[in-house]
Amino acid sequence: MAAKKKGKKATKALKKAKKAAKKAAKLAKRKAAAAGKTSPPKAAKKRARRTRPKARASQHRQPPETLRLRSAAPSFTVNDIERSLAFYRDVLGFVVKERWEEDGVLHGVELVAGRVTFWLAQDDWKKGRDRLKGQGFRLYCGTAQDLDALAGRIEARGGTLLEPVKDQPWGGREFAVRDLDGFTITIAGES
Repeated sequence: MAAKKKGKKATKALKKAKKAAKKAAKLAKRKAAAAGKTSPPKAAKKRARRTRPKARASQHRQPPETLRLRSAAPSFTVNDIERSLAFYRDVLGFVVKERWEEDGVLHGVELVAGRVTFWLAQDDWKKGRDRLKGQGFRLYCGTAQDLDALAGRIEARGGTLLEPVKDQPWGGREFAVRDLDGFTITIAGES
């Protein structure tokens, strides 16, 4: 019974949104006609489309609801952020998106490579200077780029491959690098 009510509410909301979108499109057409144009500007069409609420898939899912993520971004605590930044930027090829500094001292950085984000943060040493980092951890990243060429560029920039480019028994192709703090990153081919 409750599911039926939710369904009816969603249907009503969708009808209301469609009506509002039609009204916005008509208004845009009138404005365009008054300005001597035959069709509404693209921006008006986009605004009209944005007013429609998207039907949420979660409204139709059966409980229990499972976790559905859209992205993930690792954050690494590093021993020397300037050196790590240089490694990720100059050797691996990440681009700096944002830096966090205080009194001219770099404390953190956001890096991007395609649609993937990594964060680096300077260790504050509160957990001790001798703790191991990266043990038992491997991050898998996928790319459509040529793996041999990519691995070659990393090596040419001074990086060392932990595992060379190789075909895997399951049909995949990948290579691995280890950063300055011991974090292993495997880069695998995707089609």
